[in-house]
Amino acid sequence: MDVVFRVNQSVFNYRVAGVWIENGHVLLHKMVGDEHWSLPGGRVRMMEDSKTSLKREISEELGIQVNVNQLLWIVENFFEYNRENYHELGLYYKVTAENGASYFQEGDFNGTEGKQLIFRWVPLNQFEKITLYPLFLRKKLKNLPRSTQYIIAKQ
Repeated sequence: MDVVFRVNQSVFNYRVAGVWIENGHVLLHKMVGDEHWSLPGGRVRMMEDSKTSLKREISEELGIQVNVNQLLWIVENFFEYNRENYHELGLYYKVTAENGASYFQEGDFNGTEGKQLIFRWVPLNQFEKITLYPLFLRKKLKNLPRSTQYIIAKQ
C-alpha cells in the first residue's frame, strides 16, 4: 500500500525520485498526455524504506537495477495536479546503474511498464526548452549539493 492519503480536497504523497546523470544529461519522465517532466521515481509503500522504494520504482519502470547513493534533497512540495492540491514529501537521491553500464540514449523511449510513461535524457543546459517540476530542479540539477539540503517548493 502506497503512503498516500486524502484529506478533504487535498492529497498527501510520500515520493522518492532518482537523479541519474550520464553524459551531461539527466533522465526525466512524464505521463503520456502531460506537458511537464519530472525525475523518475514514485510512491513509497507502507513499511518500505525510501532507498528500497526507489530501487523498486526504477526496476518496475525501466527494468534496470540501480545503486541509490547520496540523499540530495528533502523536499516539501506544494502543487496542484489534476485539480487536486498536493502536499508531497519527496526524497531525492543520486542514482547510478548497479552494473556500471551506461543507459544513455537519444530521443524519447518507453520503459517496461508500457506506454503510459515517456522517458528522455535531457541535457543539463537545456531545461528552458521543457517544463520541469518541481521548479527548483532547473538550477539545482546543474550543481548537485555535497550534503543533503532541505527545500520547501511551492508551485
